[in-house]
This record gives sequence, C-alpha cells and structure tokens, in this order.
Amino acid sequence: MLTQTTTRVLEPSDLDAALAILDREPVENAFVTSRVQVAGLDPWRLGGEMWGYYAGGELRSLCYAGANLVPVCAGPDAVRAFADRARRTGRRCSSIVGPSEATGLLWRLLEPSWGPARDVRSHQPLMVTEQPSAAVRPDPLVRRIRKDEMDLIMPACVAMFTEEVGVSPLAGDGGLLYQARVAELVGSGRSFARVENGKVVFKAEIGAATASACQIQGVWVAPEFRGRGHSETGMAAVVDFALRDVAPVVSLYVNDFNAAARAAYRRVGFREVGAFMSVLF
Repeated sequence: MLTQTTTRVLEPSDLDAALAILDREPVENAFVTSRVQVAGLDPWRLGGEMWGYYAGGELRSLCYAGANLVPVCAGPDAVRAFADRARRTGRRCSSIVGPSEATGLLWRLLEPSWGPARDVRSHQPLMVTEQPSAAVRPDPLVRRIRKDEMDLIMPACVAMFTEEVGVSPLAGDGGLLYQARVAELVGSGRSFARVENGKVVFKAEIGAATASACQIQGVWVAPEFRGRGHSETGMAAVVDFALRDVAPVVSLYVNDFNAAARAAYRRVGFREVGAFMSVLF
C-alpha cells in the first residue's frame, strides 16, 4: 500500500477505485468517465495513461494524460503533484482541459516549461439541462446521421473544428484520427444534423456519454444559414434525443465570449453550473 503522498500510473486492477473518484462529479467528469468505462485503464486501449494521486495510502484524485491532459477531482496538492509528473514526462498532449480552478493552477505550474500556449480559454461555462426545452420547439428535420453519410458530415465537422480550434483537424496525419472519431460517433448513433438539398445546415454530436450524463459537442450552423434560429431548434432536438436515448442529464461547455451561443443555450433550457478551462497548443 502507498503510505505517502505520491502519484503513479494506474493499472487495470485500480479500475473500481478510479470509477469511485469519477462518480463524485458525474457531469464534470463525463468525458473521462466515458473513456474509462469503454476502455478500462489499459493505456493502449484508453489512449493515454491515468495518473492517480495518493495521500495517506488512499487514491484521492486522477489525471487523464492522453491527447488531452485532464485533472479529475484534483485539489491544489494533487494538481502540484500532477504538474511535477507532467514536467518530467514532457508535453505529449494537444490541450489541457478541465474544471477551471484545477486547470488554471495546472497551467500556471506548467507554463514556464510548456508555454507559450496557442490559445488559453480561461472561463468556459459548463451548462446542463435535465428537461426537454419548454420554450423552443425541436427541429423535426434534425436526425441521426447514417453510416453511409460520412462524406456528407465530414466537411461540416472539419469546418466546425477549424472554426472553433483555429487549426484544421486534417493537419499532421491527414485527418485519419479525426475521421475515425467522427466515424465512431456516427456508428454509435450520436451524430445529428439537419440536411437540406444534400448540405448540412446544422449539426451536433453527443460526445461523452455515460449512464449518468452526456455532453453535446461540435455544435455548428453553416454560415449562410446563421441568424435563423437553427442553433436553438437544432439543439432542442438533440437534447430530446439525448434525454430519451442516452442519459438523464445533458451538458455542454461554451466559450464565455460567445454571448450568442450562451443566450441560445439558455433559451433551450440550459443553465450554468460551473466552468471549464482549455489550454490549446
């Protein structure tokens, strides 16, 4: 048994203890929980390592270290320990993302050795809803994307990612990993769109999904269709799908400077319950 304050890479035998930590904040931890529930703690299947922070021999906090670095239920002592490990291993991630307080401290500790970042989004409101929209009628034309429609949805996904993140997901490996992720969401029935005359007007995905909560991501409206309410009616439709088929709580996080999106989500019925932070490299 570990009897001192320390961190280590968790092993498959630590799964139950890790899930107990993740269950403390089911909405906040939806992304990491969904990965662990599917892949366990084997680094190859998980797509990264899961670091555990121990104090007094007890597992207290986690940090997912894959394409993203994500602190989980991490107080200041845990964050400092994770930052020490991250400095020793070197930067392997393309972003740091998680609850704003822990992520902010993690970045302050890592910035001298990992900086500068390409972009820092220090306050991204976390929003949730548990009910279908009472104020916005769901768009009846929003539907699931079929497996044979990858050529239809991919250009919209690439446009959304490039607009949101500032770089194309096709860079580096030619988009193979990104295409695989989109295909995974389509194949699992969690990719939705309104299509008119062979063109995607609105699209969104249910990314992370657990039995307790799910997270909507990739919300996008084609530029020529903006300002017509598609984001609201489309989101109301996706929320209906999510509540009926996926989880009792639907969440998302949004950039604080995107006042129009925040207002639209509030009209659909979302409310702010916390904040995330993202550091992009």
